[in-house]
Amino acid sequence: MKIAFIGLGNMGSGMALNLLRAGHEVRGFDLSEAAQKFHADQGIHIATSAAEAADGAQVVVTMLPASTHVQALLLGTAEHPGLLERLPTGTLVIDSSTIAADTARTVGKAAAARGIDFLDAPVSGGTAGAAAGTLTFMIGGTAEALERARPLLETMGKNLFHAGASGAGQTAKICNNMLLGILMIGTSEALSLGMANGLDAKVLSEIMRRSSGGNWALEVYNPVPGVQEASAATRGYTGGFGTDLMLKDLGLALENAITAKAATPLGALARSLYAAHSLGGHGGQDFSSIIELLQK
Repeated sequence: MKIAFIGLGNMGSGMALNLLRAGHEVRGFDLSEAAQKFHADQGIHIATSAAEAADGAQVVVTMLPASTHVQALLLGTAEHPGLLERLPTGTLVIDSSTIAADTARTVGKAAAARGIDFLDAPVSGGTAGAAAGTLTFMIGGTAEALERARPLLETMGKNLFHAGASGAGQTAKICNNMLLGILMIGTSEALSLGMANGLDAKVLSEIMRRSSGGNWALEVYNPVPGVQEASAATRGYTGGFGTDLMLKDLGLALENAITAKAATPLGALARSLYAAHSLGGHGGQDFSSIIELLQK
């Protein structure tokens, strides 16, 4: 298939390359010159604009930082028309960015009016999952659009969950990431307390991993450097899921909770702690570096 992939950052890179390896014709676009060069060297045709990448594509996949970027690209601005206006009827658009559910619903409604299938399909699994093709997709949209997208999604991911109509994928994603942010703080607190009492972080991690406190962070994403060889912590908190991205997702969760009149006190506290960590100059570090805030 002819696929346009817009957004070749840490997550989009692995996803686009897996589509290319599966035999699809992939045209990519990214604002980063370094990303353009890297993916051109890998065999992806790099377009000069998102519109050029999408020209003639049967499927458009987007992986962008925030709601504003998705809205500007697909719906347009006062100065530039949106990509949806250029796409022919029958095009499939898959947005794997993490954005506000309301934005996903707005884009989905606009796409439907033009006869375009739209899925909001944010992911979980990190850069390692993107590279390995083992991501989890949380999908909002029609069942028919999902079946069209399934072969492509299965190339990029291992688990596909249809959460409901447009926006449901984004709602599931912010619930997941709110929990992730909270449990990383709790794990970091427990490990910091143990180390303050002289316990070995690796030994304590294994004890808790095999006990009732076991969780994903202890399994594969330990926040203490040196405990897990492949963790972002061991790489100096680089190359993972940034603190500012977690802060953005927790903000989306808080906004959603206000609209839904749902109580999320731990989510709100987690957002405050990540905000303090970001203001301390750690916004670009992996979110597991929150342990440094707790240790100071």
